[in-house]
Parts: sequence; structure tokens; C-alpha cells
Amino acid sequence: MWQWFTANGLEILIWSIVILIALVITMHRIESLVKKTATRKEPAKKYSRWLTAVRVFIWICLVFVGLAAAAVIISRQGVEGMVTQDEVEVWFLKHGVYILAVAAIAYFFYRLARVLIPRMVDHWVKGVGKGRYAKEERTKRSQTLSSFLTGSATAVIVLVAVLMILSRVGINITPLLAAAGVVGIAIGFGAQSMVRDMLRGALILMQNQYNKGDVVRIAGITGLVEDVNIMRTVMRDLDGIVHSIPNGEVSTSSNYTKEWSRVNIDIPVAYGEDLDHVTEVINRVGASLAEDDIFGRMITTAPKVLRVSNFGESGIEIKVLGETKPLMQWDVTGELRKRVKKAFDQEGIEIPWPHVKIYFGDSPMGKGLPCPSCSRPNLSGSRFCTHCGASLTVK
Repeated sequence: MWQWFTANGLEILIWSIVILIALVITMHRIESLVKKTATRKEPAKKYSRWLTAVRVFIWICLVFVGLAAAAVIISRQGVEGMVTQDEVEVWFLKHGVYILAVAAIAYFFYRLARVLIPRMVDHWVKGVGKGRYAKEERTKRSQTLSSFLTGSATAVIVLVAVLMILSRVGINITPLLAAAGVVGIAIGFGAQSMVRDMLRGALILMQNQYNKGDVVRIAGITGLVEDVNIMRTVMRDLDGIVHSIPNGEVSTSSNYTKEWSRVNIDIPVAYGEDLDHVTEVINRVGASLAEDDIFGRMITTAPKVLRVSNFGESGIEIKVLGETKPLMQWDVTGELRKRVKKAFDQEGIEIPWPHVKIYFGDSPMGKGLPCPSCSRPNLSGSRFCTHCGASLTVK
């Protein structure tokens, strides 16, 4: 077994290092998930078990790395060669101190990147976005950029440290770099969609099209952005379904919550209502909603009537607009509809609904009520004139 291990020490060392890097990245991913689900017991326990398993595999990989490194040294003296204490001391003084120093410096730069990059990005976002973006918008932008830059810096630090260590122990890294270049060219030709995803993802992050926590519509899907990186965007829709969308498919992005949001609804009223009175009631409801202790914190501009939007088949539609903080427009819109309905009931304002009036051809029109506005006859029981829309009710 040891003879086989010694004969294949280089391959085992390389694969052990690759798996170790993958496990470390996975461990940090799981740690972030544990933090996100800290308030929910079951998901947190599940992720904690996975985290424990990954840590065990990391220790196993470290043992394999040590054994493989020893096997590489022994293989230079022959498979039957023995490593003496003097040789170990000489090797440690010649290479071990250097390897430990590189690992320590790499870990130091990794921790430094995790601390400094979020602070620098937060300071930069606050400076650039001051006066332009709300506090919540700056926070989302800072978190998105920090996650992307920290991950990129970690990958660079690990790669440089591994190459330095391999070069120190006598492994020629030139073929590895050449192979990486060939693989990169092959990926460029064979995986064009991946390159397109990366380029599109870089543009999304640089142009600040959307960030974590935004509600957006991309690739025909609308949902809350849970993660966005250089390769793909992860969204969760209203049904709780998680969608992973490659950035290369994002040709158009619609952000519902960038900087501020808007209440935009059409309220229908019957043709016979006094529009000035209806406008006064709606504006009063919007103003009272903006002064509410709960909903007032969500509103930046009170909802009010903009104009008469449309003459519909059953009534007149009135456009109402207002501005809210990001993500708050749906809560404010629902409460506004509820309060408008109550106010209309108190004021006796009719909200029309689609209905059909049946007219029999042999029914005498002359026996109906004459319209006070156009004097034309109507069917008995009609509330509004079928010709001009005026009210037939005698006040």
C-alpha cells in the first residue's frame, strides 16, 4: 500500500489539494447559510450537521496532503527509501518553514480581505451613493459587491499560495500553468455560454442593475433576489420557488425596488358619481394613510388622484399615485384599497362591476322613466340613463 502511495504521491498530492480547496469553499458557503437560518431551528441544525461533516473531510484531506508530500520526498530516494530524522529536520528547515510561512501569510491576507473589503466597499458605496440612494439601497449594494469581491480575492490568494508551495517542494508548475492556459482556451471555445454568463454578470454588478433583496423581473420570472454573482442570479418567487438564472439569459432586467417604489392603481367609480367629491374622498384617505403610525413610515409621498384615467364599460377609472420606500408598495396598496372601500361605503359612492341589462324587443320603452337630462325614455327600474348615463334617481 505504501509502495503504491509513494509511486503515485504527486498525483495524490495535487488531487488532495484540489479537494481541500473545494471543501474550504464549501465550508464557508455552509457557514453563511447557517448564519442566514440562525433564527430557524430545523434548517440551522441541518446545515450544522453538514458543516461538521465537511470539517471532518478537511482534516482527512490534510492528512492525505501530508502523506503525499512525504511520499514525494521518499520517491526521490527510491520506493524503498527511508526518511531519517536528520532528513526530516533538513527538509523542514529548507522547505517546511517556507511552506508554513506562505500558509500563514495566505491566511492572514484571507482574513484581512474578509474584514477590509466589506468596509472599503461600504465606504465607497456611501460616498458614491450619498444623496442618490436610500440607506436600504446602499446596504444592498454594499452586500452584493462585498460578497463578489471577497470570493474573488479568496480564490486568488489560495491559488497563489498553492502554486508557491508546489514550486518550493520541487514540483515544476510550468506544465500546470501551460495546461491551465490550454484549458482556458478550450473553455473559451467550447463553453461560450459560460463566458457570456461571466461577462453579463460583471456588467450587472458594475452597472448596479439589481442587488440582493431587490424584487426584479428577469427572463420572464419575477421574484426576490437571494443571491447574485458573476455566473448566475438566484431568485425566489411569491410561491416560494427558487429560480437559478444564468446571467447570460438576462437581456432585460426590471427592478421594482430600486431606490424607491410607487403605488399605482386605478379606482373605478360609477358614471353617475360626482368626480370632484370622489377626488376629495380619495385624497383624504391617502393623506390619512400617510399620517398613520405604521404605514406612514413606509410612505414618502402620500397617494393622491393624478387624473381621470379611462372611461370604462362599467364606470370611470381614476388614476392614483404615491411613492413608498422600496418593497413597501404592495403593503401600502393593499391598505389603501381597503380604506378607500370603507370610505366609499360611508359616502355612498358606488364602485361599479360588470353587468348586463336585458331588453326585450316588445317591451314598451315609453312606460319607463324619462331621463331628466336628455328626456329620453328608459326601462322601468333603471338607475341610470342608458343614453347619457345620468342618474334617474329622484333626490
